[in-house]
Amino acid sequence: MTQTDRDAPAASAYERAGVSIDAGHRAVALMKDAVARTHTPAVLGSIGGFGGLFSAKAFANLADPVLVASTDGVGTKTKVAVRLGQPGGLGADIVNHCVNDILVQGARPLFFLDYVAMGRLDPESVAAVVTGAAQACGALGVALLGGETAEMPGVYVDGELDIVGTIVGVVDRPALVDGSRIEAGDAVIALPSAGLHTNGFSLARLALDGLDWHEERADLDGQTLATLLPVPHRAYVTAHDALRAAGVDVRGMAHITGGGLIDNPPRVFPSGVGMHIDTASWTVPPLFELIVREAQVERSEAFRALNMGVGFLFIVPASDSASALSALRGAGEQPWIIGQMVAGSGVTFDPMTPDGGSA
Repeated sequence: MTQTDRDAPAASAYERAGVSIDAGHRAVALMKDAVARTHTPAVLGSIGGFGGLFSAKAFANLADPVLVASTDGVGTKTKVAVRLGQPGGLGADIVNHCVNDILVQGARPLFFLDYVAMGRLDPESVAAVVTGAAQACGALGVALLGGETAEMPGVYVDGELDIVGTIVGVVDRPALVDGSRIEAGDAVIALPSAGLHTNGFSLARLALDGLDWHEERADLDGQTLATLLPVPHRAYVTAHDALRAAGVDVRGMAHITGGGLIDNPPRVFPSGVGMHIDTASWTVPPLFELIVREAQVERSEAFRALNMGVGFLFIVPASDSASALSALRGAGEQPWIIGQMVAGSGVTFDPMTPDGGSA
């Protein structure tokens, strides 16, 4: 034993069990300023309380305020972030994913809470995730109200991490969007995704694990997988704001996540109404085509596991479609009409997907 060994303080029993309280405190110290910058006047108190406080006066101007909440994770995109040493993007991923989920019902996000867990706590990685979440919250005017950092040896593999987010928003009941007014003949407007967003990474890793992620690939227009895979999930709040400002009647929305274009849109359909999608209306981005090819997955399955380049849908009356497209373009979006609502149920595709199925 060296003199240095003899002089070092003995590890606590908790540390010998694999949990460092000091590392947890260091993680909080590293993220504290970023979190505090998201706090609006509606936030009462500061970081460190047993519960976050948010004043109900924030929505006192609404006639009949309805709180809308959602919880989600980022799936195995965490493994991509660890492999590339880029955990910070996961924070934006989870915030934007959750915000989009409540946007479907017309809700404005108020505050967000996060949960980050590791087998052995790395304060810098946790701080990177939470700082990324704080930056995404700040961009949307959302308060990062609180969260939990957990060190759980034996539950999580060392070096890996998990992240979960919870969002709470509000909508005035008269403005609630529940899809009940959707009619056959309504137009369906799509906005592009930024990439895989937070879904389909188990399939993507199956397809791509054996490739060189740092190679500039001709089939990715000269880009690398290391650049494309971690691109954060987009938020679509400003797009919705542009439609509202233009007086567009938004009758329904769909966030294209797990389940893709097949399972997500029907969640807002009224009985007797379906959606018909024109697959020739957009070009599926090269990253998705590479995954389909390398995984040798049927295209119909790909449309269910991946967003295939479509991030969000707005359903509007056909008479509002031109003004909707104009408003979205004015907000910097690249919208297109992907299809229309029809009598029936579920989602149909035309032309048929290349493997011969209707997806």
